[in-house]
Amino acid sequence: MSTKIKKTLKIVLPLILGGLLVWYMFTKISPAKLLEYFKNANYWWIALGLFFGILSHLSRAYRWKFMLEPMGYKPKFMNSTLAVLIAYFVNLALPRAGEVSRAAVMANYEDIPFEKGFGTIVAERIADLIMMFIIIGITLLIQFDFILELVKKNFDPVKIGIGIAALALGIFIFTRYVKKANSGFGLKIKTFVKSLVEGVTSIFRMKKKWAFIFHTVFIWAMYVAMFWATIPAVEGLHVPLGAILVGFIAGGFSIAATNGGVGLYPVAVAGAFSLFAIPEEPSNAFGAIMWSAQTAMIIIFGGLSFLVLPIYNKDK
Repeated sequence: MSTKIKKTLKIVLPLILGGLLVWYMFTKISPAKLLEYFKNANYWWIALGLFFGILSHLSRAYRWKFMLEPMGYKPKFMNSTLAVLIAYFVNLALPRAGEVSRAAVMANYEDIPFEKGFGTIVAERIADLIMMFIIIGITLLIQFDFILELVKKNFDPVKIGIGIAALALGIFIFTRYVKKANSGFGLKIKTFVKSLVEGVTSIFRMKKKWAFIFHTVFIWAMYVAMFWATIPAVEGLHVPLGAILVGFIAGGFSIAATNGGVGLYPVAVAGAFSLFAIPEEPSNAFGAIMWSAQTAMIIIFGGLSFLVLPIYNKDK
């Protein structure tokens, strides 16, 4: 298969999947009913959620300087912010291309070599991945009894034991294979894990590591706050803390699976809420409103950033 076809499939397939998932969502809630939820939504709560989202983007732009300063670069905060917003905008159309555009913006307007800029972005993503795992861990602790009862109710304990044993054996065999690999897929995994470890340890070698860690925690706290603040916007939707965290995690993974979570985000969030016996119709409506608000914010601010960037840097 040619490289061109692969690139086309990477763009087209997520969009097709998103379209199918939108159709699936409309089997759960009619377009007319969904439109009614949008009309009756409390937009003050949505605005508060978007405010938290904007704070997270500003914090991400500011956090970047802690990784660039040790290399001798001090970009303007405005350029860093515009680059971050453009990256989110590009990711809506081309998954994972945003990181490339972000590094390219800084190379063009701040004279930061593309390779160095992109390397810091990869290290940032590793920090974000760790935060996602921490949130998953907190959710498991908070909801341990609920998850345990859910597993007992829906799964045979003997089958679970066999599954865990098989998983442990599989991990052991796979780990041995990766350690001995000198080429192919095994080597790629080994290189990725090595980069992951190096990225994590580099954070603790950073001059302003505590400031970096604070902003990392703040960014993710704002993500959760954005999700939480939008829930009261939907009439009749009552969601406990555990369900908020589970829904947030489900929504986060859906964004990585399709272009910005198109189609999948509402379905994933509604599926997570259903575990807590939360009504399906308002759950789907919330997922659609939440996704629409996030996407509108990215399109508006990302689009404006494309226009503002050359004007702000007219000397370039």
